[in-house]
Amino acid sequence: MPDTYDVPRTIDISVAAPAYNEAANIAAAVTEWGEYLAGHPAIGAWEIVVCDDGSTDATGAILAGLREGCPELVVVEFARNRGAGAAVAAAIAHTRMEWVVLLDSDGQFPISNLDAFVDRILADEADAFSGARIRKADGLAYRWGSAASGAVSNLTHRTRYRDFNSIFKVVRGPLLRALHLESGGMNCSTEITARVAELGRTWVEVPIEHRERGGGARGWRFWRGARDRALFVGYLGYRQWLLRRGVLRVPEAPGTRPEAPGTLPEAAVEPAHRMTERAR
Repeated sequence: MPDTYDVPRTIDISVAAPAYNEAANIAAAVTEWGEYLAGHPAIGAWEIVVCDDGSTDATGAILAGLREGCPELVVVEFARNRGAGAAVAAAIAHTRMEWVVLLDSDGQFPISNLDAFVDRILADEADAFSGARIRKADGLAYRWGSAASGAVSNLTHRTRYRDFNSIFKVVRGPLLRALHLESGGMNCSTEITARVAELGRTWVEVPIEHRERGGGARGWRFWRGARDRALFVGYLGYRQWLLRRGVLRVPEAPGTRPEAPGTLPEAAVEPAHRMTERAR
């Protein structure tokens, strides 16, 4: 009888991230992501998909330079700034792997947080994992705003998530790529939490580290962002009210079988996207 060996299981991962005027951070972020993914024994195939959201600084040029040394880097470009929500949706739509990790390009979420997720992914514990920030590195006003919107979102969705608004998420690719995302600004993380919950899927929260921005400035103003967050959370709550009364049809949960490499849900592809040609 031939000898048999246990082959270690691996997971195939896409990193998806938006970038707007992140010249101060993008090189360090992408380099950190690539080194982590290439060196992790439990990660098989991987890619990094960054959507340059119409940056007016050197972000695009830096990404182009990074691609020369990293063929796994895919760059999606917007000719004009369309907001973080559109950029996140575009990055997600161009991912191919079985699992997708959502990150920001400002360096606040170390990709090493993924260490706490890998074993749970390999154990098929859930289809959606979310990082709950142990201690938020944002200023007091931002922390209060996030806590308030998270509390309202939990109330309207009948959930009890510690960090409803966290962008650090690890989701099965077919599930994430099938979501119909509408947010145009910084509310994409809140919307993704809500959309997956609508499908009857439970988020498994995992404690993560959150650090200060590596450099540069936030791409949105506080008071305008606070107003938009309040309006969007109200919209999501109203949507929940309509769903419970049958005015809106409850969306069907997509299957979670891995898709063939290179395929994208038709509804997720926006004609305005321009993807830099892969160098394979």
